Amino acid sequence: MSAAATAVWGRAEQQDFRARVRGALLGGAIGDALGAGVSALTIEEIREAHGPEAVSDFVPAHGRRGAVTSATQLTLFTVDGLIRAQVRRDTGAWHPPTDVHRAHLRWAATQRDWGPDERRKDNGWLAREEWLYTRREPAAACLTGLGDENMGTLEAPKNPSARDAGALVRSAPFGLLVGWEPQLVCQLAVECAAQTHGHPTAYLSAGALAVIVHGLARGETLDGSVQRALAQLASRPGHQPVTDGLKHALGAVRQGIPSPARIASIGDGHNAEDALAIAVYCALVGEDIRHGLRLAVNHDGPSETTGALTGSLLGALHGETALPPAWLSELEGRATILELADDFAMEMTQGPALHGPTVTAPGWLARYPRT
Repeated sequence: MSAAATAVWGRAEQQDFRARVRGALLGGAIGDALGAGVSALTIEEIREAHGPEAVSDFVPAHGRRGAVTSATQLTLFTVDGLIRAQVRRDTGAWHPPTDVHRAHLRWAATQRDWGPDERRKDNGWLAREEWLYTRREPAAACLTGLGDENMGTLEAPKNPSARDAGALVRSAPFGLLVGWEPQLVCQLAVECAAQTHGHPTAYLSAGALAVIVHGLARGETLDGSVQRALAQLASRPGHQPVTDGLKHALGAVRQGIPSPARIASIGDGHNAEDALAIAVYCALVGEDIRHGLRLAVNHDGPSETTGALTGSLLGALHGETALPPAWLSELEGRATILELADDFAMEMTQGPALHGPTVTAPGWLARYPRT
């Protein structure tokens, strides 16, 4: 099938899909929040501040426990853009990269405006969420890449030297397009990453993450999903650093007890390919979500980045009910994340009942305008 709207969904399938969507978005946000308070620290500094076991719970960041960073903000706007793309499909204006780009421009407005602009009729509901109007350490390439309305493309990418994880951390939602084929999911994630990060390892890492999440959301194993991502990367120019990182992560699983030193052998996490490899490793060796996320944030690299990526993988793999409830209860923006996750699941499974040639739900189009 070429699009999720054409699928025939049974009740059990819908419930499983919604649980994985919720898991991916909430899990990513939890990992982001868990690492936010220690992202600038080495493992030695983390232990000095939080004890020999390092971080095992939320620590204050941005004025509270459970605060998320720009990784979660951008991820939410990616979801918003994907829903808009499906809604606009009825009009014949079917170009998801443009819809995602417009959504990310709405995020960019949250980084410079004091609050929602009620005059903008295209904002929809997400851009009216006041808690999102705060700058949470976004990657410089995200700000410059979205600093004007010109959309970067693979032929003319924005910031061609940017290879950090700024585009990678917002790319898990592409994998939730379970009705798409893996190569299309990969291509969409790659094209949207190039809108801010033009280095091949940055946008190919985003494509690889999307394919891995896609496999997990379809009920496949993590190892099998990584193998599928490697196959998707094989023919793309510039893939070797990303491929090598993923293979290193797979090999490290068999090299002994997980530790910060083992993670350091994979990479420092500052480049996109290293961050992805660390997240895959932590998700593979984690005994459960709590253990996997603690591994992902307790190392020398950018803890919020690797935490968010690991949380997205484990959440898509296990679903929302496997997430630690104590962390969920303190998570900033949990109600917004849940609402958006459920809207995404509803659009992908029941879109024809919400909009189409013969059906129009005014409330839905107010939430996700076609303009």
